[in-house]
Amino acid sequence: MKADTSKEEAQSMTMMHLQLQRSLKWLDDVTHGIIGYELESRSLAGLQVIEARTGFLRCNFIVPLLASDINGNWHVGAIATIIDNVGGAAIYSTGHHLKVTVNFNITYYSTAKIQDEVEIEAKVKGNKGKLTSMAVEVRNKSNGGQLIASATQWTAANDYRSPQPQSRAKL
Repeated sequence: MKADTSKEEAQSMTMMHLQLQRSLKWLDDVTHGIIGYELESRSLAGLQVIEARTGFLRCNFIVPLLASDINGNWHVGAIATIIDNVGGAAIYSTGHHLKVTVNFNITYYSTAKIQDEVEIEAKVKGNKGKLTSMAVEVRNKSNGGQLIASATQWTAANDYRSPQPQSRAKL
C-alpha cells in the first residue's frame, strides 16, 4: 500500500508540475501576443516571472512607455490588465482549464512612473468547488516597495462546451 501511495504522490506531483508549466506558457504567450489581445501584450511587455509554484507567481516588471498615461504614470488600466493576467496564471496553475472572473476588485494606493521596476505577487487563497479566489499585490521596487495596488479575484470553472451539430433524421 505504501508503494501505491508513493506512486500516486509522484503522479500527482508530475501533474502539478505540468499544469504549472502550462500556466507559465499561457502567460508567456499572452505577454508575447501569441494569444489574447494586443492590449494585453502591450500591458505585459517585458514581464518576467521570477518565482513560480502551484498557486503562486512572483514577477518583475519595468513600466514601459506603452503602458503609461499622458503624465508618465503607469496607466491604471494597464495595472488592472497585468493583475488579471498574472492572477489568472496563478489560478490556472492549480487546475486543468482557465476560469472566468466572477468578481474582481482592485484598490489603488499609489502609482509608478515609466521605467520604475515593480513586483507583482499573486497567490491563490482558496478553492470552494468551482470557485477559486486569489489575491495580488503590486509593489514599486524603485521606491522601497511602496504598495501600488492590491486586488482580489474570484473565478468560476468555465465548463461551457460548444454545442455539437445535431444530425437530422431523414424522412
